[in-house]
Amino acid sequence: MRPLTEEETKTMFEKLSKYIGENIKLLVDRPDGTYCFRLHQDRVYYMSEKILKLATNFSRDKLISVGTCFGKFTKTKKFRLHITALDFLAPYAKGFGVAAKSTQECRRVDPMSIVVFHQADVGEFIRSEDTLT
Repeated sequence: MRPLTEEETKTMFEKLSKYIGENIKLLVDRPDGTYCFRLHQDRVYYMSEKILKLATNFSRDKLISVGTCFGKFTKTKKFRLHITALDFLAPYAKGFGVAAKSTQECRRVDPMSIVVFHQADVGEFIRSEDTLT
């Protein structure tokens, strides 16, 4: 486990700034302590400095993961966010969500209008499986 290089930090922060803007500094300087990003096997982990000090007791080959995985660097050195980072990004997000029109409005729109569909999760399908026609 090592600190991110200047290029890796820049790449990761550019990706994060698309979602949370200038609130990146709030991820590092939190009221409950100082947090940091570390790279281990092409994955970026987010952890407190207290956890980081405890993790140094283990060798790199024995350590699987520590902290929360924020994403990984691909072979082409692009950064991909993981779903596990969502809990930390959501409070600072610029906007997550979907806008939709009702069914009646969708039937009466002109040809150049955008129609948004209903997004469902697997759990919703299972919960209402017996009522589906």
